[in-house]
Amino acid sequence: EMTPDADIISSRYTKSVIKSCAAMSYVEAQARMDDSSRLADPLTVDLRNLNSLAKIMRNRRCERGALTLASAEVKFEIDSETHDPLDIGIYQIREANQMIEEFMLAANVSVAEKILQHYPLCSLLRRHPSPTKEMLEPLLRTASSVGLNLDVSSSKALAESLDNAKRDDPYFNKLIRILATRCMTQAVYFCSGDLSLSEYYHYGLASPLYTHFTSPIRRYADVVVHRLLAAALDIAKLPPVFQDGPQLTGIADNLNYRHRNAQMASRASVELHTLIYFRTRPVDTEARIVKIKANGFIVFVPKFGIEGPIYLTAKGDKGADWVVDEVHQKVTKPGTNISYAVLQSVMIHMEVVEPQPHRPKLQLTLI
Repeated sequence: EMTPDADIISSRYTKSVIKSCAAMSYVEAQARMDDSSRLADPLTVDLRNLNSLAKIMRNRRCERGALTLASAEVKFEIDSETHDPLDIGIYQIREANQMIEEFMLAANVSVAEKILQHYPLCSLLRRHPSPTKEMLEPLLRTASSVGLNLDVSSSKALAESLDNAKRDDPYFNKLIRILATRCMTQAVYFCSGDLSLSEYYHYGLASPLYTHFTSPIRRYADVVVHRLLAAALDIAKLPPVFQDGPQLTGIADNLNYRHRNAQMASRASVELHTLIYFRTRPVDTEARIVKIKANGFIVFVPKFGIEGPIYLTAKGDKGADWVVDEVHQKVTKPGTNISYAVLQSVMIHMEVVEPQPHRPKLQLTLI
């Protein structure tokens, strides 16, 4: 139960049946909220009220130091018959997505508090360790090369620095946030009895306590947490596995291992569908340099949400024709005015080539 100012008055934990009054995609929910002709129908009013609460909750999280990072999540439109990709682009995050996210985060934090209260030594929680200075070094170097001074002393300081990282370029801030995301540690599941309370902290969410409760159809971690909550409410008995510390630690370790595998499988799926899409669609497009390397640089293609290498020297060439300045993230060709710097925009050609039989790859070249 909440006030109009998003202050939580009370929380109730119970086994229940939800009577859903509508099933909507994020796009449909957003369209309802944005439709000015809809003023009084109860469903739209409820959506707008929820969204106004979510915005307050989000602002409070950010004030505490929660990070708003960015990742290029690729979305494919798939042919229903051939299953080949028909279109590719970046998945768009709408206010409707953020609204659901806020209430899911609130539920996860509340459940984490409840299960830890009852089972301080055998709760399955999720933490996000703070990144080390060494991990943040690539971000700081890139930021410095474009005249940005990022404060990484805390998640709040970094969040404020990222908010202030603005240029006339509309994509600049998102690129900086993508680079920041890549410097982060991985969030991991753990058994509460294995660590001290200060180590429970979730850096990205700026939350002292967190777990995964809201997606049991997709994550085994949530199923474990549901069982813990059911036992805490005396709805079910606590399974014996939860009373065995090492066994529960093993479950947490396995969850982390499976999660990493799932991420790699997801990336491999994106790479495969990207190859299939561009196999018959070579294209010229704009890209942004995100990392300078000895033999070229890595570019990110905003239109498609993908990245890849651009080679300035042939394989085996030691790069004598180019001078790399890693401090200023710049590469220059001596005797010419040709140079490339990090976050610079370049035009590239993308096409699928097959240098070895049955080993196609997406090749990116400068135009």
